[in-house]
Amino acid sequence: MRLAKVIGKVTLARQHQGMGAASLRVVQPLSADHLAGRSEPGGDFFVAFDQLGSGLGQIVAISEGREASQPFYPEVKPIDAYVSALIDEVTLHESSLPPATPADSGSSARESH
Repeated sequence: MRLAKVIGKVTLARQHQGMGAASLRVVQPLSADHLAGRSEPGGDFFVAFDQLGSGLGQIVAISEGREASQPFYPEVKPIDAYVSALIDEVTLHESSLPPATPADSGSSARESH
């Protein structure tokens, strides 16, 4: 499971009948450095199946791969990334983080949404 930020939504003209009324969200994975306020989000974004109603800018927990379809067993859904939780707050302890590099800015250890 990874934490990610919702950065967009996908609008479909048609969808697989098993997807029901759920939405597809564009999410970007978050690193510990980003959560600690030491860097901006980076890396590739991807699409995740969302039945929980996440909003733009929200931090979510993402299950990927085979585990993403487990909540629907025995039904078969054509998904490989699933929004499994809506995150209210993430608290990181500075002593648990690797040292900041000189390019890192900021030292906040908490991000709330």
